Amino acid sequence: MRQRIITGVAAGALFITLTVVGGWIYTGLLVLLAIIGFTEYARMNGVAWSHPSSLLGYAGVLLFVLPWSDWGIVIPSVLTIVWMLAFLLLALTVITKNQTTIDGAALMLLGALYVGYGFAAMIEVRQVELHGLFWTFLSFGCIWASDIGAYFTGRAFGKTKLWPSISPNKTIEGALGGVALSLVVSTMFAWFAPELIDLPKALLIGLIAAVAGQFGDLIQSAYKRVRDIKDTGTLLPGHGGVLDRCDSWLIVFPLLLLTELLPV
Repeated sequence: MRQRIITGVAAGALFITLTVVGGWIYTGLLVLLAIIGFTEYARMNGVAWSHPSSLLGYAGVLLFVLPWSDWGIVIPSVLTIVWMLAFLLLALTVITKNQTTIDGAALMLLGALYVGYGFAAMIEVRQVELHGLFWTFLSFGCIWASDIGAYFTGRAFGKTKLWPSISPNKTIEGALGGVALSLVVSTMFAWFAPELIDLPKALLIGLIAAVAGQFGDLIQSAYKRVRDIKDTGTLLPGHGGVLDRCDSWLIVFPLLLLTELLPV
């Protein structure tokens, strides 16, 4: 537990600092996390990083997360990237005479979209021209509040299991506590900056961040059970890998962008 706390505090402080700094440093950090996260994903599925399907997956991730516009390079839309990646992965099944199966192709496509677009959404929010840092911390604040509220409320009052076959320690009481604290945090953001966000919108963001974030956690838990592993990686001692720590982020940020609750 001591190692977990020390690692968590140190990693959290570094991440917050780099988020405040922003620019290429923040983008570079998320690009690195995306690469590590996809490596964990491929390994979870028993695919080597050097396998052709993995390499196509890495290419998809990089198309999503690298700052192409900063370099004056115009890249295709998200839909075009996904379709072209699907085509190339399906073509690989033919070229390899089904040594790469259609199931394997689908897994790599899913991983590239899940990891790549998830981290790309975080970068996009931080790069919002007006008050990108505000929207970034609003999103992260609600996610982290949900995690903290769920943990402590669950420990203090949790009795009713939320989804025992997937995550035996989570409770309904804890989930509700996470939602409540997320709403409190989003309300504080609206109170401190009413010129940027009104209360109804802030509450909606807080609700979506909490519910979707908890689903992100459960999604990763379910997948790890399917693969019979405890953690996706060992990057952070006591905390697991990138996908263990960023599972909520990868769902919340794209959802808030797609619902146009965050500016782009």
